[in-house]
Amino acid sequence: MQLEDQLKHAQCTNPFDFLGKKKLGDKTQFTAWLPGAKNVSVFELVSGKKVGTLKPVGKKSDLFQGAFAKVKNSLVYGYRIENLETEYEVIDPYQFQEQAFHAVHFVDHAPENVYQQLGAQLLQLDVGLDAPVNVTRFAVFAPNATAVSVIGDFNFWDGSCHPMQKTSMGYWVLVIPGVHAGHKYKYQVKDAHGNPLPHKADPVGFSAEQYPSHASVVFNHDNYEWNDGAWLEKTKADKYHQAMSIYEVHLGSWKRPDAKFASTYLTYHELADDLVSYVKEMGYTHLEVLPVSEFPFDGSWGYQPVGLFSPTSRFGDPDDFKYFVDICHQNNIGVIIDWVPAHFPEDGHGLARFDGTHVYEYDDPRKGWHPDWNSCIYDFGKDTVRQFLVANAMFWVDKFHIDGLRVDAVASMLYLDYSRKDGEWIPNIDGGNENYEAISLLQWMNQAVYERFPRVMTIAEESTSFPKVSRPVFEGGLGFGFKWNMGWMHDSLHYITKDPSYRRYHHGEITFSMVYSFTENFVLPISHDEVVHGKGSLLRKMPGDEWQQAANLRCYAGFMYAHPGKKLNFMGNEIGQAAEWNHDSSIQWDLLKFDKHKGIQSLYRDLNGIYQGFPSLYESDHEPACFAWIDHENADQSILSMMRTCRDAKQKMVMISNFTPVPRDNFRLGVPDSGSYELVLNTDDKKYWGSGYPVLDSMQAEPQSWNNQPHSICINLPPLATMFILLKD
Repeated sequence: MQLEDQLKHAQCTNPFDFLGKKKLGDKTQFTAWLPGAKNVSVFELVSGKKVGTLKPVGKKSDLFQGAFAKVKNSLVYGYRIENLETEYEVIDPYQFQEQAFHAVHFVDHAPENVYQQLGAQLLQLDVGLDAPVNVTRFAVFAPNATAVSVIGDFNFWDGSCHPMQKTSMGYWVLVIPGVHAGHKYKYQVKDAHGNPLPHKADPVGFSAEQYPSHASVVFNHDNYEWNDGAWLEKTKADKYHQAMSIYEVHLGSWKRPDAKFASTYLTYHELADDLVSYVKEMGYTHLEVLPVSEFPFDGSWGYQPVGLFSPTSRFGDPDDFKYFVDICHQNNIGVIIDWVPAHFPEDGHGLARFDGTHVYEYDDPRKGWHPDWNSCIYDFGKDTVRQFLVANAMFWVDKFHIDGLRVDAVASMLYLDYSRKDGEWIPNIDGGNENYEAISLLQWMNQAVYERFPRVMTIAEESTSFPKVSRPVFEGGLGFGFKWNMGWMHDSLHYITKDPSYRRYHHGEITFSMVYSFTENFVLPISHDEVVHGKGSLLRKMPGDEWQQAANLRCYAGFMYAHPGKKLNFMGNEIGQAAEWNHDSSIQWDLLKFDKHKGIQSLYRDLNGIYQGFPSLYESDHEPACFAWIDHENADQSILSMMRTCRDAKQKMVMISNFTPVPRDNFRLGVPDSGSYELVLNTDDKKYWGSGYPVLDSMQAEPQSWNNQPHSICINLPPLATMFILLKD
């Protein structure tokens, strides 16, 4: 195929070999591909002087050439163009070959180079003018494509205008002057046989449009001025011995501006006002937001991401999301995002079969297709994919000051046979079911994040007994900072949903978590997954009449805050939402006009307060020496009691839960020391819509041993209640 035909049909692989300026003996030849041009001349950019006129290479040709003597090698030039409608000037993109190739010289040297070099990078080139020339450098990985062009609103989405140059590493590059922040673009890709593919969004695009275009948007990450320096310094402290009460939020349905219009959302700025003030008032330490990486389908809640390097534009642009994070930090609230490296959808504009081949996903569906989510699985063994994912984890911390990454569906990454039947998966090299490639990727990600950003944390959603998930890599672990305690969540919810008269037969479910509680650094989650898809809200899981349902919820919440482990609750739990979560509507805030729901909300607020106010409840979450059962064998009465202490053993807190609606008067409880004990919180208090069963605010220990403790106190134990009792100094 002749050069002109290649360019006309967007089939040119190496435009740098032909276009731009080239030495031709003692002359310099200029070659320009300018569809629709009638007259073309070359001018020097610095002086504006005309260098010469280019002629079409054939009749009605859009390819122009001309050779001129005495042209400096350093000449930076443009074209003056006449077409049927107007005259205009452009700076030739094909003279900036060295700057274009620079994008891939070091991209494989460190993960962060992926987002520092690839995608659409805004640059300023010094060419001797009073001001630098603004350009955008495009670079994309498509190793098996035969041609790639940049298309956008700056070239009428015409794939013949800006063909990119293929490099030996499989990247395609081009520098285009005059393209600036706000311009929309995609890549036109031809597969190995020259067939056109769906127009592709930039895998490393920093901003994106919503349906129907799904176009990438050039964005400048250097404009935002942060005001969270004090927070960043503060968060260098050890996370394991600090309070962590996490409010998990789906930004699109926490609150809607108008319930009549399901497609409208609060913006990042509005969320920075309303949501942040609410979280602060409720006493949570962290916000965890369901995935904010750009995703096409609302119903995926963000768990089918396409634009991993772009915060979803549903709520604003990337600087708006930075503002949201900044305001959180200024109010002493950490921000955790859900990060999804386990799978991605096969939307045409996304990563699937990016250049007509499996660039990002495993090619064998037994490894590369997820049966649970009908989505693609990243090829965790491919160097470019591994670097892409590790870079993305670092990107969110670097550019958006994120405080933590909660990694979704880790178990699905670790096991080759996850959700697969015999014959539907490929064993590893040793014949087992562990995905060694995914394991090493997670280890690399954790090491890279903690080494570069030691102030942040990574959290695994891992539902199996895979060992050492939250242990350092040098100890043979995966390297996560924390792990969700899915076993505690499953067992405790199964227990609390039983009718109280049957709980005596399931007592082991509520106590079993302490058998393994210190094998990992656990977070106790009551997440979005537990209040959707027919599972009912947390309140509606509870047995009994209206009062007993609320009492069960309050008792269970108290037990959660008493139990070792950091805390996580999904939005709506804290007000006793009646309906299960619906991503298309708001939380039922109108329920707060009822005392029951206001009482539940007040309890969660106070639980957060005492949790942060008493170090014995958080400081030793991961240290077995600071926890002791007082009585975990009272199945007949469905009563549990435990003790938590500070690391220095100076503060001691006793918690007791009565999981039946039967009050127990003069109930004797073993305690470790003599002296007076003070009631700190009672979930049955009338202010929480409890029964207000009469209890003592202070108790004096008696020298009567009980529950294997040297002393004991007598208390009135309310129905369906958890009490926190402090040994006074």
